[in-house]
Amino acid sequence: MTSPVRAAGLIIFRALGQLQFEYLLLQTSYGEHHWTPPKGHLDPGEDALTAAKRETEEEAGLPPSSYEIQQGDEFPLTLEYPVKGKPKKVEYWVAKLINPDHPIKLSDEHINLAWVDLNKSKEMTHDNFHGLMTKVEEYLQANAK
Repeated sequence: MTSPVRAAGLIIFRALGQLQFEYLLLQTSYGEHHWTPPKGHLDPGEDALTAAKRETEEEAGLPPSSYEIQQGDEFPLTLEYPVKGKPKKVEYWVAKLINPDHPIKLSDEHINLAWVDLNKSKEMTHDNFHGLMTKVEEYLQANAK
């Protein structure tokens, strides 16, 4: 069996008020222009969390000092799916944007960004991502401070 292609990312959220959250999605500049959180492949020798932070800074212009990674046994959340006939495994951590108005700087890998609630995220993303976003929302609803 082929080893999966490994990738990692951060599901960046901002709190709008009591138990109201928006998630950052980026629209790719290639292929079908799908929407995803910032994510990318691991570099050789790189661990998944380091890759997630690097990719978030490269793709959205958000340095690690601009967000707080949520701690919990739930993380990372893992999504596995085939891409061009090969398995892919993506590990996601959840991170709160410290300043909800922090500017996002897109790389050339993306053409647009959106801050969306859970329901809108399900309209914009692939079906295989919906369960993961529901888990994130449930975690935030239960653990928001």
